[in-house]
Formats: sequence, C-alpha cells, structure tokens
Amino acid sequence: MAEPPTPEPAAPAALVLRGRRFDAANPAVMGIVNLTPDSFYAAARYERADGLAAVTQMITEGADLIDVGGVRAGQEGGEVSVADEVKRVRPFLMAVRELHPNAILSLDTWRAPVAEACAEAGVDLINDTWAGADPELVSVAAQLGAGYVVTHTGGLPPRTDPVAISYGDDPDAVVRDVLATLAAGAAKAVAAGVLPEQVLVDPTLDFGKTTKHSLRVLRATAAVASLGFPVLQALSRKDFVGETLDLPVDERLYGTLAATAVAGWLGTTVFRAHDVAATRQVVDMVASIRGDRPPALAVRGEPNLR
Repeated sequence: MAEPPTPEPAAPAALVLRGRRFDAANPAVMGIVNLTPDSFYAAARYERADGLAAVTQMITEGADLIDVGGVRAGQEGGEVSVADEVKRVRPFLMAVRELHPNAILSLDTWRAPVAEACAEAGVDLINDTWAGADPELVSVAAQLGAGYVVTHTGGLPPRTDPVAISYGDDPDAVVRDVLATLAAGAAKAVAAGVLPEQVLVDPTLDFGKTTKHSLRVLRATAAVASLGFPVLQALSRKDFVGETLDLPVDERLYGTLAATAVAGWLGTTVFRAHDVAATRQVVDMVASIRGDRPPALAVRGEPNLR
C-alpha cells in the first residue's frame, strides 16, 4: 500500500547576525524587553535593573536575540519624544552589551535618530515596527551594519490603533497586500545596503489588521516565507489571540503557543516572545517534527549498549 502523501512545510530562509546562523534546524527566539511604563502586557514592563535581570534570565531560557523598545506601539501612554526614547533605550543597550558582550541586540524603533544614537551599543538589528514611516531608518541600519525588519501596518502611521480597517471584500486581499508590501520593503532594504540574509520580513499581525485579517495572514505564513527572506512572527499575547479565544492578555499564553507552532511549521525563522522558555520548547519541537532538527536525545528503544 502506498504511503499517504505528507504536505511539505516551507523551508525557512536563514538569518545571519553577529556570526550566528538561524534556519530550519536552528530557529531563533527573540526575547522582548519594553522599557515603558505602559506596555500592553504589564509583566513585560521593565526599568533598568529588573530589565537587565530579565535579559539574563531570557538568555538562560534560550533567547537568541533581545529586542529592546522604548515606546508603546499603540496610542495609549502619551507622546514620547526622540530624546525621551533615546534616554530609555541607549543606556540600557549599553549596559546589556557590557553584561552580555556576545548578545544579539535588536532595537525596536521606527525613528532613525534613535537608531543612530544607539550605534555605540553595537545594535545588530533594527526592528522597524512601523513599515518605513521614517524613510531614513533603513539607511541607518545599513550604515550600522545591522539587520533590518520589514513590517506591514496597512499604511497606518506610527502608534495608530486600527479602526474600520478594510482590504475589500476578497478575504485574500489582505494577504496580497502583505506580500506586496513586504517584498517591496525587502527590496528597498537590500538596495540600501542591508545584506539579504539580514533582512527579516514580519507580517505584523494586529497592526493595521482586524483579528480575521491576522488569522488569515497567519495561515499564509508559507507564502510570506516564499518571498525568500527569513520570517519574523511577533505573535506573543496579541489581541488577535485574545479576541479569538475571548481572553485577557494575562491568559493568552496557550493561544500564543498554538499560533507559534503553526507559524513554525509554515516556515518562520524568528519568534518574538514574552515567554521565552515556553516558546523555545515549542519552536524546537516543531523543527524536530519537521525533520530539520535532531532530537536532543534518541535512546528510547535503542539497543542496550552497556
């Protein structure tokens, strides 16, 4: 009897940062540090001392990258000037670099002057969460020799919460918009001088999207991976998880991990996460189920060689 066909998952493109390679066999977990008093997830709000301790804990739990941000994504919390953002993130990044010299550091910002101010910390990745709102940011990333995250926000400006978002009556229109935007943004990053293996594409669920849009885009992760750049998925405790399951942010871990497993199977390379240890186990398990990562142990049923 013929073996039943097994759908082949998409092969994640490799990401190379600070001499380390992340790929199908070695997916990356990006730990989140929000240096804000108003992050949507209270457990991820840090000041300097507890933030540094959190970084050490994340690295111990298996984080490969640390993503540091100084401004809440949404409108709540009031205006944060460039100077205020720099004051929040630069000293912290410098302290992390001193404490963990080999850590891969990501800066979550949409403003070029902030990235320039953090150059001395040796930032490895610029996580442009607002899709090129500052057109100079990608050039700064290239000048720093850093990677760059291309995002999709549906054309909304920074810190805009989605209201009455529509991509038309075709449910696949949002996917086409995401693919076109990410492809164009990745091409722009490469043209600016960012190495292709350091360009990440992030479908950016919740941003400029309804929950139904985010679920549809998540199902299309393989199409995003087919663009040929490593995919970053930022799924952790987001509203699309909360609305899907009708749960508050503190109760969204299991839903997040389910979305993480699907995203991993469909070709994601990097996973931005608040819950590092749980995410590490999920992405490694998925990579092993896919056949890309060998089990850490494989002794069950083997001959007794003693």
